[in-house]
Amino acid sequence: MISDRILGIEESSTLAMAQRCRNLINEGKNIINLSLGEPDFNTPDFVKQAAKKAIDENYSKYTPVPGYIELREAISEKFKRDNNLIYNKNQIVCSTGAKQSLMQVLLCILNPDDEIILPSPYWVSYYQMIKFAKAKPIIIESSIENNFKIKPDELRKKITKKTKAFLINSPSNPTGAVYSKDELYLISKVLKDFPNIIVISDEIYEHINFTSNNCSIGEFLSTKDQVVTVNGLSKGFAMTGWRLGYLGAPKKIADACIKIQGQFTSGTCSITQKAALAALSKSPDFTLKMKNEFENRRDLVFNLISEIPEIKKTKPEGAFYMFLDFSNYFNKNFKGKEITNNDDLSMFFLEEAEVATVSGSAFGDKNCIRISIASSKNDLIEAISRLKRSLSKLS
Repeated sequence: MISDRILGIEESSTLAMAQRCRNLINEGKNIINLSLGEPDFNTPDFVKQAAKKAIDENYSKYTPVPGYIELREAISEKFKRDNNLIYNKNQIVCSTGAKQSLMQVLLCILNPDDEIILPSPYWVSYYQMIKFAKAKPIIIESSIENNFKIKPDELRKKITKKTKAFLINSPSNPTGAVYSKDELYLISKVLKDFPNIIVISDEIYEHINFTSNNCSIGEFLSTKDQVVTVNGLSKGFAMTGWRLGYLGAPKKIADACIKIQGQFTSGTCSITQKAALAALSKSPDFTLKMKNEFENRRDLVFNLISEIPEIKKTKPEGAFYMFLDFSNYFNKNFKGKEITNNDDLSMFFLEEAEVATVSGSAFGDKNCIRISIASSKNDLIEAISRLKRSLSKLS
């Protein structure tokens, strides 16, 4: 009854854990949810005011499929102002979230059995999206010792005649890794030798960057011919429920995305677009308060984790996650039940510590577990205390 295409992909592990968490809360459990990547901040007031104004002015009709012209012009200017990228308004497509933008790009460029190079650990949906497009993900594994970043020679070794694309995410979900300008430049030197490879840069965590390395790989490659830059408002602007993502792409790819979006969803919400216009037209300085708070929480959680023995860790440079290596706690027991891997340990944390996390297996890593720091300091302190107590019960 169900198509092979759907049966061939898996449910999102992060969303599945969030649902499991909600079910336990409904049963009366005191669960602290560190599984979802959602800022615990409210949308800025001036953005909400722009949305209210749009409602009062009756922006309630269908919009152009790629978005209002004035919004696409604002995104073009934002790319130039914040990222030193040149995309004109006809290279920009607005969608219902960056996730839709990514899926459409992959469907538009990938044929069955095409290869797309994907550094690991990767965001859970990348792998499943590639499978849905019937292409083949070629994984480059990174390590905690290298701060979860790949090297140019590792990329070059994975390129074949079948390579169609390369996908990079900085700041990274799940690791918080941030590629420096020099590192991106060296990676781009490899890709310049292969101008037919489409480079997809997911920059959704752009404004949650704790370093001075705010750089896009598109600075070094052709935004006219080779680079697709994907971004959105969910993370940096605390607008997860508004659903506005966008991309800048070579014109042929942008047109292809418009074509597929025209058949699937058409233009995204008119009110959200007007809110996005206000957010993206303003200097991004207003995002610093949230970024600084996440950095404080990062330092707090890192120090608390440091008090727990035998956890391997690296301090994330962006996003709002910590990707922790718990492998020293594998092959231990709790009440006769063996903890053999990170899936088991993540479930143990949920059931015994009443803390929801996400196993690293969902991100292509067998040793780590992701915790989100997008919660209050009090919840974070209590959650890490619970994890510490539960780990001490393993034998």
